[in-house]
Amino acid sequence: MTLNINLCLISRIIIIIREEIMKLIKSLITVLFSTLLLISATTSSSVAMDKLHFVIGGGAGGGWDGTARGTGEALTKAGMLKSASFENMSGGGGGKALAYMINTKPANTILVQSTPLVLRSITRHKGYVKGNGTLSYKDVVPIAGVIGDYGAIAVAKSSPFKNFKDVVDAYNKDPNSVKMAGGSVRGSMDHLIGALAFQAAGADPNAVAYIPYDAGGKALAGLLSGETQIISTGLGELMGARDQVRIIGITAPSRVSDAPDAPTLKEQGYDVQFVNWRGFFGPPGMSNSDKSKIAKMLGDVQKTPEWETVRARNAWVNIYNPEGKFVSFLEKQTEEMTALMKKLGVI
Repeated sequence: MTLNINLCLISRIIIIIREEIMKLIKSLITVLFSTLLLISATTSSSVAMDKLHFVIGGGAGGGWDGTARGTGEALTKAGMLKSASFENMSGGGGGKALAYMINTKPANTILVQSTPLVLRSITRHKGYVKGNGTLSYKDVVPIAGVIGDYGAIAVAKSSPFKNFKDVVDAYNKDPNSVKMAGGSVRGSMDHLIGALAFQAAGADPNAVAYIPYDAGGKALAGLLSGETQIISTGLGELMGARDQVRIIGITAPSRVSDAPDAPTLKEQGYDVQFVNWRGFFGPPGMSNSDKSKIAKMLGDVQKTPEWETVRARNAWVNIYNPEGKFVSFLEKQTEEMTALMKKLGVI
């Protein structure tokens, strides 16, 4: 009898000890998890900023506008940035915004730019310049390239043109019957995308009537009003207007999964392949610390579901190039675009 009582007591003690050990383990796990969260939050805050102002060198609805606002949206929703503000500063094909960054050197401010920044230095575009110099990526601080956007040619849904061959046939019959809209000045990326397509079709790219508008939104309005018959722009700028337009050719090597109904120019027999990068630049004098923080933040956000939502919505390609790699990329593209523009007869 005594033995049974002792065994029961021992069993009870073992159960109590086991429960206490489990409580201790759970407490340790909770402490460990909280510590990891704290470390993660600390790491995140070390590369994030409380606020960031995005300067956009074109009007609403353009590729720069979409890239800046989409990036700000992803950063804030992912918790990497407390607040983002945006300012459209049209003029001079992006030159006004560049001059603002150079002359005022605003704090907590970055400028969205793309291939036209390289083009303007190649063509020695003047108008918003320092002294007698020209503006280029060397006048601001390259932070990071973030996305690529394929070029696209589209028509209004009511257009008789069903593919790019229809456009070429109409142009060959009467060059004045085809006017091409774009969201920036002649010699800009929008102009070059269309010029490349017409050149591949055997036409003189400089003879095509190009109608420049202030950013993609106004160019799209020009197309839908009948002022022009086609629009040449970035694929991302057309993704939100697919109920109004029919995309008849993109400059991707093959169809993209985010816009599977958009045929490539290549599959139609016109070997045109090009992707327009977009990235961010700081004002002259930006500290290396701020540059690195923002560059890392722009890279980290691309790993989040919030970014993927924005990217897929615009059919962008991720091409993250931070700091030094971005500079090397820009130097290489300057050489490539110089050769291309000479080939097209633009310079």
